[in-house]
Amino acid sequence: MTESASEPEVALDPYSAEGRVRAQQRSVDGTWDLEVRPHHAIFTVRIVAGVLAAIFIFGGIVLRHGSTGVNFRVSDQIALMVFGLLLAGAVLLLARPRVRVGAQGVVVRNILGDSEFGWPDIRGISFPDKKSWARLELVHDEYVPMMAIRSNDKMRAAEAMDRFRELGAKYTGEK
Repeated sequence: MTESASEPEVALDPYSAEGRVRAQQRSVDGTWDLEVRPHHAIFTVRIVAGVLAAIFIFGGIVLRHGSTGVNFRVSDQIALMVFGLLLAGAVLLLARPRVRVGAQGVVVRNILGDSEFGWPDIRGISFPDKKSWARLELVHDEYVPMMAIRSNDKMRAAEAMDRFRELGAKYTGEK
């Protein structure tokens, strides 16, 4: 017996391997109508990560060449450089946020994980006063921050909000 193509897709756990693979396949297939990533934040994060890595690597290299009275060994130098690289990697996590919108719903990726929401669970999108990023309004007075739509992106953020609302109206049947 074969599966019929008309069966509704069951929402998978976005933290599971299968859920991530399904989201990636939809992206490759072009089933997302809107994909938003922060513009200004990515540029800033890359610069900060590079500067942090350079400072710690430079500090690790010149650590033994000073006369501070402390006995630093090669292992201390390597540890300082590795710590700098780890810190730079942690800063680069701030470049991960992304929002995808399509017929099946919305996938929000913030710093550590993805969350997928179907259109029946979504009430709208808002940008609260004095907040740095937009939020996805859900049923039962819940919300999810969308770090990909940031206030410092100005017109890009406004265009993303407008396009999101258009797609929301399209897929929920609202006018």
